[in-house]
Formats: sequence, C-alpha cells, structure tokens
Amino acid sequence: AGAAAEARFISSAKGKGLFATKNIRKGETVFVERPVVSSQFLWNALYNYRACDHCLRALETAEENAQRLLGKSSLVLPHPEQCSIRKDLHQQCPRCQVTYCSAECRQAALEQYHQVLCLGPSRDDPTHPLNKLQEAWRNMHYPPETSSIMLMARMVATIKQAKDKEWWIKAFSQFCSKTANEEEEIVHKLLGDKFKGQLELLRLLFTEALYDEYLSRWFTPEGFRSLFALVGTNGQGIGTSSLSQWVHACDALDLPMLQREELDAFIDQLYKDIEKGEALGDKEVVLPVGNHSCIPNAETSFPENNFLLHLTALEDIEAGEEICISYLDCCQRERSRHSRNKILRENYLFTCSCPKCLAQADDADVTSDEEEEGEGETDDAELEDEMTDV
Repeated sequence: AGAAAEARFISSAKGKGLFATKNIRKGETVFVERPVVSSQFLWNALYNYRACDHCLRALETAEENAQRLLGKSSLVLPHPEQCSIRKDLHQQCPRCQVTYCSAECRQAALEQYHQVLCLGPSRDDPTHPLNKLQEAWRNMHYPPETSSIMLMARMVATIKQAKDKEWWIKAFSQFCSKTANEEEEIVHKLLGDKFKGQLELLRLLFTEALYDEYLSRWFTPEGFRSLFALVGTNGQGIGTSSLSQWVHACDALDLPMLQREELDAFIDQLYKDIEKGEALGDKEVVLPVGNHSCIPNAETSFPENNFLLHLTALEDIEAGEEICISYLDCCQRERSRHSRNKILRENYLFTCSCPKCLAQADDADVTSDEEEEGEGETDDAELEDEMTDV
C-alpha cells in the first residue's frame, strides 16, 4: 500500500487494518492502488456500456455516452475537445474481440488472466461453459447489480496463469474470512431466497468452465461459498464515465460570463434528462482498502476514470493511527446509530464500534418515527447507491 501506510493484523474477527506509517496531512493522497481483480457488471456489458475489459476506463466518447443514456443519437455536445477518450489507442484481442483502452491494458490482461478466459471464436456461442455461467448469473442477479461472478472467474484464471501461484493465493486470502453461517448470510443476501439451489447451479457451471486441480478446494461447496462471500463483502462498485470527465473539464474552462451560463444550463439540463434514465456506475473491483468508521479519516475515489483507487486523508492522521474509510454514504452516516448498524449488519455482517457508535451506545435502539417509516423504502436504494457511487 505504499510507504505512508501498511496493513497489520488486528484480530480474527476484524482481519487486517490499514495503519499510517508516518504523519499524513489532511488532503494528502495516502496511496494509489490497483485492484486485485476487476470486472464489468454483466448486465451493463449486455446493455452496451463499453468499457476497457481490463482497467474499466470508458471506451465511448462523452457524446456517445450522453447519446446512449438519453437514447438520442442526434445529441451534439459542445466543446468536444474536452473529451479525454482516445479511440486511436483502443485495441482488441485478436481472438475474441474484447476491447481495451490501450496496448498496455491488452498486454496486462493477457499476462494476468485473459489466456484462460479468452473465448476466441466461441464469444457468441451460448453453449460455451463461460457463456453458460454468465447467462446463469444474469438470470439470478438482475440490476441493480452488486457483484459479478466474473470477478471469481478472473481470480481463478489469474492463479491458473501465474508462475507464483502461492503469492496470488496469499493475496486473495488477506481478505477477512467469515464463519460458515456468516458466509451463508452473505450469499443469501446476494442470491435471494432460492440461494442454496442457485449457488449449487453456479458452482457446477463454474467447475465446468474453470476447474483446476491446484485450486480444487475453491470448487467444493464450502470453498465456493467462501469465495462467493469474499467477493460479496470486499467488492466495491465504481462508476467510470467519459461524460462526467467531460463535465469536469468543461467546469475548468475559462469562458466569458454569457458562454459560461449557457454551458452550465446545458449541463444541468443534460443531467436532469439522464436522471430519468439509467445510472452511470457499473463495474466492480476487489480492493483491500481499510476498515469502516462512521467518522472516517480517509475516503476513496477513482479520479482517473479507471480502476485505480486513490485513498485521500480527510483529516491529519498520525503515525500508528488506523486509517478508516466509511462503507456508508454521507446521508447514511447522519442517521442514528441503530440505523447505521442495521445497514452494516445486513450488508457487511458486523456491528460498528467506532468512537461515534460508542458515544451513542446509550441512545435508544429505535430510530425516530420518521426514519423508521423511510427505512423499508430506502434500504434497497441505499445499497444500490453504496455499491455504485464513486
């Protein structure tokens, strides 16, 4: 994690935590980290949101992005020179035609996992084991997606291709492991009431597509459930959008007042129209970032519009202090301790004991009437926001 922070074991329940190795100032980037594994959500790929198959950078221009979201092919964006997408650099796998944003990403994917997962001429063959696995996943996990079976496939493929297989197995095992009951709860949350039958079907298809003797434990019912739970609790949804990059670039333009007002009005209207349509966030990465606190001292973001995570200090952090992020969004953090922990227990299987929660330990375990009324309606939306917002 770089010189400013290191991972240390805390306890079997909490797993590892991230600790500052030196004093870090507010606003400083603690580190920039590449995910252990990443994948685009399958429904979004099906809906033609084109992203680099490796780093998840958007492949469509800002104008194409806006046209697709609005279903309006005639839309023209002003200041097209502010779009950062370089189509001249895009490359495809010559065998299966998946697209990358650059030669570097194509090579990195090939070296890490793509040799195992390349479908070659079978890309559109519904009987190919990998296609059967993806189709089964889509049929049991409708949007809004909160995970992807392909993350697990890329983990297996990475180890299959690796010269140092043990190094990768250790890298994946650093994620906190859960008990059998907790794992069942996570899988149940991801797959719904029929999860036992669905999990067994996924395991059989996963085995048919990817079985490897070296990793035989991952293909047993217990091992597969553990792998599923690992992805379910450590996956982080991100959104990469060439349109949002274009908006940021336009915001920074030095324009005469009238032109500035016109451009701002155009962008405001564009976002209003898009909000009636679909969300922008649609990829998932598995990252060892840090433990949760309701009063975090750091936050994660993806400012480079790809899978590179930036961890930034929200306040001064002293050497030896644990670096914590929040698994809740801003609105959720303002709710009562009872409500916050309800969300954390349901989605991450722990009760928070951060200073804020300890200070509110004597508060009633019942939320206010107003909050209680809203809870049933907003839980799904909150989880969706949590998984897709950057």
